[in-house]
Amino acid sequence: MTMNECHEWKPQQEGLQQIIQLLKESQSIDNTVQKNVQKKLEELNKYPDFNNYLIFVLTKLNTQDEATRSLSGLILKNNAKAFFDKFPDYCQEYIKNECLTCIGDQSQLIRATIGILITTIVSKSGLATWPQLLPNLSQFMDSDNYASCEGAFGALQKICEDSHEQLDSDPSRPLDILIPKFLKYFRHSNAKIRSHAIACINQFITFKSQALMNNMDLFLENLFVLADDTDLEVRKNVCKALVMLLEVKVDKLMPHMNAIIQFMIIRTQDEDETVALEACEFWLVLADQDICYEVLKPHVNNLIPVLVRCMKYSELDIILLKGDIEEDQNVPDREEDIRPRFHRTTRMHGTEQKSDDQMNEDEEFDADKDDDSVSEWNLRKCSAAGLDVLSNIFHDEILEVLLPILKETLFHQNWEIKESGILVLGAVAEGCFQGLTAHLSQLVPYLIQCLSDKKPLVRSIACWTLSRYAHWVVHQPPEAYLKSLVEELLKKILDSNKRVQEAACSAFATLEEEAGCELVPYLPQILDCLVVAFRKYQAKNLLILYDAVGTLADSVGSNLNKSEYIEKLMPPLIDKWNSLRDEDKNLFPLLECLSSVATALQTGFIPYCEPVYKRCLTLVKQTLELSELHSKHPEQYEYPDKDFMVVALDLLSGLAEGMGSMMTPLIANSEILPLLYQSMKDAVAEVRQSSFALLGDLTKACFENIKPALNDFIQILSKNLNPEFISVCNNAIWAIGEIAIQFGPEMSQFMGLFLEPLVEIINRPNTPKTLLENTAITIGRLGLVCPQQVAPFLQSFIRVWCSSLRSIRDNEEKDSAFRGICHMITLNPAGVVNDFVFFCDAIASWNNPKADLKEMFYKILNGFKNQVGDENWRQFFDQVPPQLKQRLSNLYAI
Repeated sequence: MTMNECHEWKPQQEGLQQIIQLLKESQSIDNTVQKNVQKKLEELNKYPDFNNYLIFVLTKLNTQDEATRSLSGLILKNNAKAFFDKFPDYCQEYIKNECLTCIGDQSQLIRATIGILITTIVSKSGLATWPQLLPNLSQFMDSDNYASCEGAFGALQKICEDSHEQLDSDPSRPLDILIPKFLKYFRHSNAKIRSHAIACINQFITFKSQALMNNMDLFLENLFVLADDTDLEVRKNVCKALVMLLEVKVDKLMPHMNAIIQFMIIRTQDEDETVALEACEFWLVLADQDICYEVLKPHVNNLIPVLVRCMKYSELDIILLKGDIEEDQNVPDREEDIRPRFHRTTRMHGTEQKSDDQMNEDEEFDADKDDDSVSEWNLRKCSAAGLDVLSNIFHDEILEVLLPILKETLFHQNWEIKESGILVLGAVAEGCFQGLTAHLSQLVPYLIQCLSDKKPLVRSIACWTLSRYAHWVVHQPPEAYLKSLVEELLKKILDSNKRVQEAACSAFATLEEEAGCELVPYLPQILDCLVVAFRKYQAKNLLILYDAVGTLADSVGSNLNKSEYIEKLMPPLIDKWNSLRDEDKNLFPLLECLSSVATALQTGFIPYCEPVYKRCLTLVKQTLELSELHSKHPEQYEYPDKDFMVVALDLLSGLAEGMGSMMTPLIANSEILPLLYQSMKDAVAEVRQSSFALLGDLTKACFENIKPALNDFIQILSKNLNPEFISVCNNAIWAIGEIAIQFGPEMSQFMGLFLEPLVEIINRPNTPKTLLENTAITIGRLGLVCPQQVAPFLQSFIRVWCSSLRSIRDNEEKDSAFRGICHMITLNPAGVVNDFVFFCDAIASWNNPKADLKEMFYKILNGFKNQVGDENWRQFFDQVPPQLKQRLSNLYAI
């Protein structure tokens, strides 16, 4: 059949009836019927005319019910998405013609389905292959027939959403016609059309389409006309538009900002929560703008009470959260209750052990991370996040309006209002901390008391809010608050309500990070509680429990290495370890947990080391083999989940860090080095990051085992000094430093590979703090073992080197780096002359340097003083900041 014959295509009745019957059957809930239908559909897809039958049912069979017709269209949409460009020309033309002919169908569902089909074809084949589409849709927009107008607008809205870049870059400049036309319909008498018109234009705001920029004043004028529209979809789209404009064209909004803020405060209280949520986003975006404080200050006292009211759970939230169910600890988790879990973090080596990315993640406001049953983002969460960011801009200024609200809500008889007050207190914990400090001696005991509230949602939010004040608690005398907080949180970890268990476990993990070794006196109670939790918890909360155990190990370190603690903690962990198969993703959090535990227990982990070590190697080897099979036969083998490798490599690092040289026999009798070599070359950044961490830890623990493969390892490290991959680069640099310490002067043969890249990285603008510190330490260590080769570069990095290391705590890494810099200064004193004050500042940052290192500092300071002469020294020293001058005089008698 040719293209010219496409309009004459007619279905055969027998085939049509079979397809209708198949569409009816596909709506069955019977799994067997569904499987049979799927099989028949796959067979029919071999016949090109099948797609013509589908469009015929969608557009022509008005006698069939809407559900069957729409389903036909959706099946066609899926086929078009997969292989529309492979449809014969006559099929393509027939489908396109039918779409345009029936865009004005009397059924809204059918119009919407046709719109979805149209945008799918455009996304797949491009606008250029359907030149008559936009002119036809534009013509239908002007129709007096509502169905035709709405159908055309619905299709255009979907095209604008899915293909805005195509529309903006099309050589025929369709937006120059469409944008003004959309604006005209902002004042249409029908709300649905008005809503479509705004939604179409909204797709081009963040994209900064030139056609829209050319009509920006007219857009704003029409937008403001719709400010009081009675239709909720229109109001929602107006709010969306203003939020996006605030991000990309704040200058255009400035003349109207007062009115816009007042409008958004009103809309944040909209009776429809979806409108209120769109409006509430405005405050989060405004907080990111430099003008926030200035423009919002006159309104902030009106806004704060509105945000607080929006933080109260809605009736629907409480139903979804099963907020009235007291006890559910014995109810098994449904599979859909357990959110997909991603590997937490690969090991990040450095002075603080955290990447900048991790820092950002840790600081993210997460008021209700246990509210999985409610939509991921809702008005309550948005309002709480808004209050949090605004409190970090206005700080204690908002307490004048907030304190009376807190006084009323925190002690309210209505538990929902009381719960929202506790959330408010947690939301402003960071921004208003100074002003709240005077009240914390009363508030913290009250919050601890709230942990025993009869309502689970009050208990759970009290856990979270207390975690926000954990930093304050641990800086008070332990008997004052820490003891009671630990005791009460441990009780809540074993609560009869799963939501409270989760909140308490998360809060306790935060407390562990803040308290560190302050928790050592409570270890017997903590471990008793966590062991019971292992028996008690359902699948979802078990993930949080692993995190709490791992964080405890990180926080108290080797204090955990006591036989009575090991006998409590290890059996439940090993039971879980033995019960999970190699391909079970529940291994991820357990392996992460064991990594921290192995590091903390050190020699106490010896009885468990060999089986854990061997299984980790198996996981790495299996993943590498699957990856190789997939690359050779992608149609036969799925791409493996590389997280299995990452967590296994991280646990091996934990073993090496904890066990030290006792790992030697295991390494000598295994294939860890070739597996590590393959892992270091992996395409996935997280795998390389963990591989380099493991290489560094093995270098420290068992250098003689590593030495034979060192040449190959160093070649790979030198190819991963790309600061665009922050964490990979960071761990590669750290590993180079560890190798340098062990290899000594023999490192000189490799200096040409990485000395210049390291100098370039340390001088790179906006280099993250952890990467800067690690780079500085490694340069110092290279200077320690090969000073002759590094000293000539001294002037090119000494200032930033000193600035990078002045604020890190005293430790072995800092010690070796400063010894290296001293050697380099001795060889090349001219390299430090111009930046000597920075060196003075860096050595003054030491609290307790070793005696021989302090002597090195003394000799350099006095050598410099003697070299320049008394007068020049006096002039130099007069310019040194007073505090630094005093410290240098006290420590080095200069």
